[in-house]
Amino acid sequence: MVRVLAVSDVVEEGLCADIGPARGADLILACGDLPFEYLGYLMNALDVPLVFVPGNHDPDLSGYRVSRAGLTLRAGLPARPPWPDGAISADGRVVDVAGLRIAGLGGSRRYRPGPNQYSDRQQARRARWLAVRIRLRRPRRTRGHRLDVLLTHAPPRGVGDGPDPVHLGFPALNALAGRLQPPLLLHGHVDPDPASRRDYRLGRTLVRNATGWQLLDLDPAAGRVNDITRHHSAR
Repeated sequence: MVRVLAVSDVVEEGLCADIGPARGADLILACGDLPFEYLGYLMNALDVPLVFVPGNHDPDLSGYRVSRAGLTLRAGLPARPPWPDGAISADGRVVDVAGLRIAGLGGSRRYRPGPNQYSDRQQARRARWLAVRIRLRRPRRTRGHRLDVLLTHAPPRGVGDGPDPVHLGFPALNALAGRLQPPLLLHGHVDPDPASRRDYRLGRTLVRNATGWQLLDLDPAAGRVNDITRHHSAR
């Protein structure tokens, strides 16, 4: 069982004042649009790994890669990335952390000039490349699924997304989740109405809006997700 602290979009003043409610987390998964200083605070306070994807309000993180020697490079030269030391960007990548296999696709639909925004066609191309990377990973013999968590900023189309063009989801995420059937898809980007639901289903995948903070137990062997926080959020 892996306990996951999922965060997105909203800096939770309660956690800044007292990290106690989130103690016991084995891993932090961040869905974007949060200051890196805040993410660094969560990492240091809990002393656990953090995996993130960028949101549409985050800086341009393209071009960074990690060499075989473990150095972070940009344009072939050593570079210090803007995210906290030790944090892992999963945007367009597949990573194995804390016993979970996580794949990420950050960004939102393009609605203005700026980074981390994509047309439906561009995100579909990114999703296809991500699916290839997942298929190339060695399968886990003890699990009936190739992926444990799909980490995104925007939601799938029509599955917890918003009615306006900025907050529409990506159809590519519906297709990707439908093909891979991970137990959990975490996203942010959409401010949840307190009277509305946060959870949806795409086949066997639980789709959860992580805006604010959420604490979840994920059993990777069985593919089960248990809610610990009962949908805590500042909003």
